[in-house]
Amino acid sequence: MLTEKEYFAHETAVIDDGCFIGKGTKIWHFSHLMSRCKLGENCNIGQNVVVSPDVVLGKNVKVQNNVSIYTGVICEDDVFLGPSMVFTNVINPRSAINRKSEYARTLVKKGATIGANATIICGHDIGEFAFIGAGAVITKEVLPYALVVGNPARQMGWMSEYGQRLHFNDNGLAQCIESKEMYKLENGRVKKIVP
Repeated sequence: MLTEKEYFAHETAVIDDGCFIGKGTKIWHFSHLMSRCKLGENCNIGQNVVVSPDVVLGKNVKVQNNVSIYTGVICEDDVFLGPSMVFTNVINPRSAINRKSEYARTLVKKGATIGANATIICGHDIGEFAFIGAGAVITKEVLPYALVVGNPARQMGWMSEYGQRLHFNDNGLAQCIESKEMYKLENGRVKKIVP
């Protein structure tokens, strides 16, 4: 447990006992961190966010307003969760049936972006640097660097680590227009070329 001096929490935020909050993290208005959740360093938790027990957020995770992160969700470093996006943690919820023992894991890997109002059906991993468009409904695994949109979400292309659309040539090579980094598309998967 860190002291108040090592992270910022707005006076309206509720932080239950037993949370771990990394240095430099900011927690804004009306957000609720529940016991046993773990937030890495330099996270930003927007207004009206709920972080449920046992949720893990890596370093530099940005959570925009009105997001609920339910038990079973793990976000690696540098993940972006857009405004009002939704995670689920049970495939077949019923109010009268307790399914807490059936919570499914959802892993959002390093650098992934989930757009505003997107819905992530539990149990599907989101690959590194994947880009999920606003309003998309994820019903299956998302590959690293994939751009997916729609309901149900379909892959429409590939994105760079800087969030720029990649256009591959006949040799399966693409360059990010912003970073100038190179990427290779091979066997239906994208990898960054490390010099």
